[in-house]
This record gives sequence, C-alpha cells and structure tokens, in this order.
Amino acid sequence: MKEKIIQWMHSYYTHNGVFDARAWESDKGWWDLGLIAGLVAAAFIVWIASRYTIVQIVHVVALRSKSKWDDHLVHNKVFKGMALLVPLMFMESMMSIAFHDFPVFLTYTNKLVLVLIILACMVIVNRSFNAIRDILWSIDSFKDKPVQSYTQILKIIISGILIIVILSVLTNKSPVFFLTSLGAISAILLLIFRDTILGFVGSIQMASYDMIRIGDWVTMEKYGADGDVEEINLTTVKVRNFDKTITTIPTYSLISDSFKNWRGMEESDGRRIKRSVLIHLDSVKFASEELLEKLKEIPSLKDFIVKRQQEIEAYNKAHGYVGKKEIYGRRQTNLGLFRNYIQYYLRRNPEINQEMTLMVRQRESTEHGVPLEVYCFTVKKEWELYEVVQADLFDHIFAIVSEFELRLFERPSGHDFKN
Repeated sequence: MKEKIIQWMHSYYTHNGVFDARAWESDKGWWDLGLIAGLVAAAFIVWIASRYTIVQIVHVVALRSKSKWDDHLVHNKVFKGMALLVPLMFMESMMSIAFHDFPVFLTYTNKLVLVLIILACMVIVNRSFNAIRDILWSIDSFKDKPVQSYTQILKIIISGILIIVILSVLTNKSPVFFLTSLGAISAILLLIFRDTILGFVGSIQMASYDMIRIGDWVTMEKYGADGDVEEINLTTVKVRNFDKTITTIPTYSLISDSFKNWRGMEESDGRRIKRSVLIHLDSVKFASEELLEKLKEIPSLKDFIVKRQQEIEAYNKAHGYVGKKEIYGRRQTNLGLFRNYIQYYLRRNPEINQEMTLMVRQRESTEHGVPLEVYCFTVKKEWELYEVVQADLFDHIFAIVSEFELRLFERPSGHDFKN
C-alpha cells in the first residue's frame, strides 16, 4: 500500500511519462503534512466507528442476553477499552506511510504508538479484573471471600510487567535487563510496597484459614471496630460499626493482632447469655420452715423442695444429726433454692435453647458478695431480640429475689451514707 500511495502522489508530477523531480521536491513537505493530517483524521474516524458502532452493538447484545457476566463487562467499560486498540493499531500500521520521508521521526512515533497500545492493554486488563471481581461477587459462594484482594494483586503484577515492557520499548533494551535490575533495588521496593506485600500475605492467610468474610460481625478493640465487614481490600479491611461510622483496619493486623469474629455465634443454634447477679452475703441463710412452706406455693419448686427435704432428713437420721444435733446436719438454704428456681425458670422459658448448655452456677465469693451466674443460650440471635430476652430474664430475677429473703449487693451511695 505504501508504494501505491507514493505512485499516486508522483502521478501528479508526471507529464507524458516524464517525472518532474524539482516540482515534487518543492511540494513534498506539504504532501507529508497532508499524509500526517489524513492519518490522524482517519484514526479519529476509526475510533468513532469502533466506539459508537462496534461497542454499541456489543452492549446491546450483552444487555439482552440472559447471562449476567457480560453485563459486568459492560458496566466496567471493558469493551470501551478494547475500542481504544482499534485506532492505535490502525495508526501503527499506517505510520510508515505518513512518515516515509522522516525515518528518524518514524522511529519515535512508532515507539509512542506502541507505548499507547501497551497502556491501552493495561486499561483493558484492569477493567477486566474489575469485571471478574463483580462476576465472582455475584456468585453466592464467593460473596464473603476477599476477591478484591486477589484481583488487586494480579492487577499490580500484570501492570508491573507491562511497565517493564514499556521501558524496554523506550530504551531498546531487553525486559530481562530490567528484571535483573530489580534485584538491586529490591530493598527499596520492599520498603515502598511493604503494606501491599503484608496485605497480600494477610489476605492469603485469611482466605486459607477462613478467618474473616464479608458480612461477618467483628470486634477489634485496638482499632475501635465493632460492626460488619463491608470490604476486604489488599491493604485494608473496611468495617461499618453499629453507630454507622466506618473503621479501616490494616489487613495484616487481622493476622498479627487478635480480634473477635461473631460468625460462629451467628451460625450456631443460639446466642450465649453469661451474666451474674451479686447476692449480699449477709442475706444467705438456712431456709426456715415458714420460707419452705411459702416457696412450696411455687409449682416449679414444690416437688423439688419435698424431694430434697426427704433426702436431707434421711441423711441426717442416718448420720445421727437429730434433735439438738440437727443444726450440724444438712439443711436447705435460700440461696440454693433460689439457684434451683432460676434453673427451673430457664427450663420453662421458650426463648432459651434447651439443647445447648444451660446452668446457674455459683462463682467464688468476693468483697462484692456471692456471684450467681446465669449461663444459657437464647433461641433468637438477632441483637435487638437477644437483648429483649436477656432483659426480661434478669427483670424477673431482680423482682423475685426478695421472695427468697435474699438481697442483691449494691455499692452504698451518698444517700445511703446520709441516712
């Protein structure tokens, strides 16, 4: 094609088979400028054609298809990036014609166009990885995986390779030369990309051990994070706290530091209640006959009191704790009855999971009294519903404790001292 275009230009200076070299030399510069302008105009027309015809056709086909993956390619403008290659490749093939009289400029313009082609490929690769990320996120099994971390590191690797290729084109040196030069500046690169490298290592470890997923409720006091994971990037993990603020945590910190992931609770059959009430030590005593008769009116305690009293009387009789010695034998206490009452109350509560651990235990006494701990699991795991069940349970405990002639421990206030 180059020879045909040159022959076509020479035909204007050929008369009766004789070529007018002098006239050609005087007008050659204008012809070169015309060829360059024509090349730019043609490239622009090709770009318009590729962008507004080919791309539009592809978009229509993608949007009308039943599959969703091509919609993500359209949304991330992958086809528009491909449309950039068409005019650049056209210019690369036609450059030798426009600059046939300027071999020095031809060398530089060829390098420039080749660099632009590589940059266009870099744009296409980055947009394609963004589309792959969105496609994987649309699959249920990948929604909670750190897909973005992997796509980011792949984009960095491929972009780095393409940058080396660009340097190779500009300097006319082999890419191997730049790869070997990286060894000399590896310490600087490690310093610059320290967070990126640590984040990549952290992402791999988190994915391998399934430590965190998008949507998990995590708590990390060091960074003030207490909420749901919204995004896992190469260098940071974004957590939306329950007060609607956003906390960003370095990815590697989730490996090097400790954090709490509530996913196990959400996937289990219940949410734990582990809370104590402090019983005033002075109110703990043996249950009198009057107290036992009063508590027998509680249906859940009647059978227990009668059965336990029979066991105690049989034990005391067998060991000689009768008459005046009865005080040294076994006797029921108001605290023990209260503990068993709470146990029975929990067993009858439909909001408490009866298949999981359920107990009321007495902890070691302290200067604040005797801790009586309720340990059980609620059926409802949602935060608001869980708090309602827990509050209802302890409302009942606080209200019923006086029926067992017990008092809750409470620090004295200024009003108490005044009285």
